[in-house]
Amino acid sequence: MNDNKIGTYQFVAEPFHVDFTGKLTMGVLGNHLLNCAGFHAADRGFGIAEINENHYTWVLSRLAIELEDMPRQYEEFSIQTWVENVYRLFTDRDFAILNKEGKPVGYARSVWAMISMETRKPADLLSLHGGNITDYVCDKECPIAKPGRIKVAQQTPIAEHATKYSDIDINGHVNSIKYIEHILDLFPIETFKEKSIKRFEMAYVAESYYGDTLSFYREEVGENEYDIEVKKNNQEVVVRSKVIFK
Repeated sequence: MNDNKIGTYQFVAEPFHVDFTGKLTMGVLGNHLLNCAGFHAADRGFGIAEINENHYTWVLSRLAIELEDMPRQYEEFSIQTWVENVYRLFTDRDFAILNKEGKPVGYARSVWAMISMETRKPADLLSLHGGNITDYVCDKECPIAKPGRIKVAQQTPIAEHATKYSDIDINGHVNSIKYIEHILDLFPIETFKEKSIKRFEMAYVAESYYGDTLSFYREEVGENEYDIEVKKNNQEVVVRSKVIFK
């Protein structure tokens, strides 16, 4: 029964998708995860094109990625995705990242809401298509912790960024993956020479737009563990993140 509920999608780590270490970047992996979520939803009748017709869209609320390894340049790999739970206002979607031998080298968890494009308020998922989104709930295991609470006390920003053309996506706000790239840019290149990312979490709190100034606050909360908060225009928190290196 679960086979129909799990989508599997094939990829290659292209040279322009890897960093100076020859491994896939976190931003590209994030894009692949979001694309797989889109493919899987579209194949089952609740994809973005279909729900856009009724003036709804999917928004990513939480993302947690845990990795043992990353695909290397030219390597083939695949991503599996499935729906773990559907609640009235949120749905939990999981992922497995498989190497060319089909062995898991990472997992991810995500939380999504469907919102009205007119009111920006969440929609009732259990009323969508008569509630048949729940038909795709799958009991496949995702053996990593769910995204946790992130609280940053640091009051002095480590960096600032004025949002530009390349930050803005089709919804007119800063792309969710761009935040990932900006957050990893807070660390010097030596960090990535010596360490790799073991766990990466994102919590999307509010939207930011072209011309906003993003301020980044970073706190070391344990060995190789950092919590990050991003505010727009010195006021509203837009994103919180956790990065754990190994």
